[in-house]
Amino acid sequence: MASTSPPSPPPPVTPIPPPPAVLRRLIDLDTAVSLRVYTLFQPIIPFPVLKSLEYSGDGRLFFPIILSGLLATTPLAALAACPKTPSTLLLINLLIGSLLDLLIIGLIKHLIQRPRPVYNKHMFLSFSVDHWSFPSGHSSRVFYIATFCFLYSNQVIEVLLLKYLKFDSESAIVRYFVVAVGLWAAITSISRVLLGRHFLLDVVAGGCLGVLEGVIVLRVLNCDNLNSWIAGH
Repeated sequence: MASTSPPSPPPPVTPIPPPPAVLRRLIDLDTAVSLRVYTLFQPIIPFPVLKSLEYSGDGRLFFPIILSGLLATTPLAALAACPKTPSTLLLINLLIGSLLDLLIIGLIKHLIQRPRPVYNKHMFLSFSVDHWSFPSGHSSRVFYIATFCFLYSNQVIEVLLLKYLKFDSESAIVRYFVVAVGLWAAITSISRVLLGRHFLLDVVAGGCLGVLEGVIVLRVLNCDNLNSWIAGH
């Protein structure tokens, strides 16, 4: 009878110097407050609601959606063409920021190696760095999406809501779309603490990184700038 291999153990922790006293106190406070918030809201918010929010910000869902959108709206030969359609530009820029987010979060998790809360249970790990808690990848991802939708609001509304989803330009969904995405990002980030996946500082740091990534894509790492750089070399 075939034997099943045991689950892979966490990656070895690289010894690091103990944090300064002020940082140690901050970590202890963060740990205590996060546990208090987790314990307080456990009986109140249904677990399926928190899991639904977790799935909504999962990269395993997000990346296939972007790639499917690209393939559905743009022929492969047109991806390398210039100029690109507004929908193609939008999706490529969204993909660039998502890859940037994946790299930054993975690198910081590997360098910091903060263990997740001890009460974190039944979590699926996609990569070895997912054993670590700081910063929150879900928070960075959803705040990147929210920032992207804010900075590219005209293009997102025109391409997604008006052209493809056929909403009326005066509908409440169109008028409050950016606000709704921002609320979704905030609630999803908070749910990471309520699920016991992260500490509060993980979520705050992840959210700040997501906003920064959105600004970087707008100002530096976007399709137009990359095409200009490639053409210049």
